[in-house]
Amino acid sequence: MADEGKTRITHVKPAGASSEPACLVLIYPAGPDMGRKFAIDHDAVLIGRGSDCDITVDLDSVSRRHAQIERRGAAIMVSDLGSTNGTYVNEKQVQERALADGDHVKIGNAIFKFLSGGNVETSYHEAIYRMTIIDGLTEAYNKRYFLEFLDRELARCARYHRPLSLVMFDIDHFKNINDTHGHLAGDFILREMVRRLRSRIRKEELLARYGGEEFIAVLPEAGHTGAQDFAEQIRRLVERERFEFEEDVIPVTISVGVSTIDGNTTEEASAFVKQADENLYRAKRAGRNRVVG
Repeated sequence: MADEGKTRITHVKPAGASSEPACLVLIYPAGPDMGRKFAIDHDAVLIGRGSDCDITVDLDSVSRRHAQIERRGAAIMVSDLGSTNGTYVNEKQVQERALADGDHVKIGNAIFKFLSGGNVETSYHEAIYRMTIIDGLTEAYNKRYFLEFLDRELARCARYHRPLSLVMFDIDHFKNINDTHGHLAGDFILREMVRRLRSRIRKEELLARYGGEEFIAVLPEAGHTGAQDFAEQIRRLVERERFEFEEDVIPVTISVGVSTIDGNTTEEASAFVKQADENLYRAKRAGRNRVVG
């Protein structure tokens, strides 16, 4: 069985084109191959789990011959080759579709970004920078950027004696969702939940994927009552939202932990996060789908 923690990418060899060819960049899952770029410089490029593919993605969710990228005149088309889990462009399942610069192409659990602009190299470096701060699946900020942001906000909180709150939450019984509906459904839930919560995040706030199905929001200048109100709002939003994947309606709830400092005491980032994490697990032990803190 393929190792789901390993993605093997085989580069398509350059064909000596005079200008930069379009390319795909692996943006998810995280791992040593994330950020790998390879050119679309053949008339047809085969993507799949099989070793005979031009781009080999060694994940169980990928079929042996999953999809094909093909040049047709000025257009670059992606076609599904009857794969088990389907081929998606920008979250929509496709049989065949012309690709546009910046499209996200999902092959099983792997996500690629398609670059075809006039300066592919510049676009590639921008994509790489984005991957240092953004989670490729959910497009929430990643843990690394969250920790940097939190350090800055803790310093500002202490300097101006203003409150700061953390809201940590994760999806209840997420393993059961994966086991019952499959990992692609689990990915859909994570992505959709973030998309629906994003409208509740103000410009000065931050929402990050902390790990797995666990997320955290940083609320500058939010006191304890304000943070609790925010936590209860997002809990209710997730509970009442309809999550439907391939005609299956999947009930989703979250458990939430809140921690707040008032700006008059110095707090280490690790202790602040730990307090929110402990309150999250208190919410889980108390029956889930609730706010504690």
